Amino acid sequence: MKRRDFFKYGSLLSLFGLGSSSSAWALDLAEPLASKKKRAKNIIFMVSDGMSTGTLNMADLYLQRQFGQGSNWLNLYRNNLVTRGLMDMASASSIVTDSSAASSSWGCGQRVKNGVLNVDANGNELTTIWQKFKNGGKKAGCVTSVPVTHATPAGFCISATSRNTQEEIAQKYLVMGMDLLLGGGDKFFNPEKRSDKQDMYKKYHNAGYQIVKNRTELSGSVSGKPLLGTFGDDALPYWLDHKTDTELENSVPTLAAMTAVAIDHLKGSKEGFVLQIEGGKVDWAAHANDIGGLLFDQLAFDEAIKVAIDFAAKDKETLVIICTDHGNANPGLIYGSQVNENFDNLHKFQKTNDWILQSILPTHTTADIQQRIFNANGFEISTEEAQKLLGFYTGLQAEEAGLYNYKNLPFSALADIQKKRTSVGWISMNHSGDFVEIAMYGPGSHLHKPFIKNTELHTLMLKACGVG
Repeated sequence: MKRRDFFKYGSLLSLFGLGSSSSAWALDLAEPLASKKKRAKNIIFMVSDGMSTGTLNMADLYLQRQFGQGSNWLNLYRNNLVTRGLMDMASASSIVTDSSAASSSWGCGQRVKNGVLNVDANGNELTTIWQKFKNGGKKAGCVTSVPVTHATPAGFCISATSRNTQEEIAQKYLVMGMDLLLGGGDKFFNPEKRSDKQDMYKKYHNAGYQIVKNRTELSGSVSGKPLLGTFGDDALPYWLDHKTDTELENSVPTLAAMTAVAIDHLKGSKEGFVLQIEGGKVDWAAHANDIGGLLFDQLAFDEAIKVAIDFAAKDKETLVIICTDHGNANPGLIYGSQVNENFDNLHKFQKTNDWILQSILPTHTTADIQQRIFNANGFEISTEEAQKLLGFYTGLQAEEAGLYNYKNLPFSALADIQKKRTSVGWISMNHSGDFVEIAMYGPGSHLHKPFIKNTELHTLMLKACGVG
């Protein structure tokens, strides 16, 4: 079986900011910690959505084993450059939160029910934290790898009785006067795709916004004007698929690139800025038990961490908060004699499970499926395993459900096949009630305690900046 050469990894050291040693980076970052009790002018709030502890661990292990250096996130821990703790993320309706209630707990300082955005039990719309900072004169922005109207960015900005009203959320952002929105979600702005046929792009343009829809246009955008960028109909492609497709690589910016542009656009504000960065597809990959999608989107988020921390180290007036909103599927390495070698097989991955499964047809043969998985993952599967996967397309196997699995594709079945070759296991395909990681760097980080309730973060951010 001949493997198609989709992609050579090249210099991931450079890509993930690992060209210099972690100890050298520690020396560069250490100075702002001495003055961290100063008031923060800016906040960069970073969320790896749906990141279980196992996801964080595996990303770090992958970089250590392949390149000899850990992740930017855990190198901040190793070098004692951040305050670190755990956060209780329960919602008002469940000990296991969804993303809208999680983001709202930070956004309004209250726990709300799952599925709701900053609306209390009595139906009252609550003022969000980015609105408070806007009222205080700061610029406000959101960057994400999923639609800009999705639950996590929306939870910092607007109120809505349902997270699913994304067309309405696009309108509310305009009323609020958001200064920057970068991510996916063209279908919620495009008149040809919106159910009400409103041309939101035209409304944003008439309000003075720059509208950008690809990497080149983003690079050519100018500071001083509000910016709306949508780089996909729905979510952006998974980072692994993005890096193996020349067309996508040339047209869709990475999360780190969007982060750099966002900071550059917002940093000139006299009163400072607040910016949320979300690695949203980490959550989507976890829902699909897609280890390639999960691992490499976590690494893409880690690249964005370095962009934010490097800016804060030079600026010395920026509080960077790094966390997740909940666990999801709790992936992790399973003990066994071949665990090291199996985990290293992930370095051969060139495509996600989403890419593998989306294009399989009932007319394909088991040999076709074996070749497709070999091309994508670098290992061979048996005829029996290929037959099982094909059965989901021919009706011999029951359809799989799952969030974001609109076509009922066999994600769980493929993950089980991969587990034998990667030693990565999953406990479910949904959110979990973990206490989550949270770290802070820069002025205001001294306010952070080892264990906090999610709603406390709202007050902490306001206090760090001296607002409210």
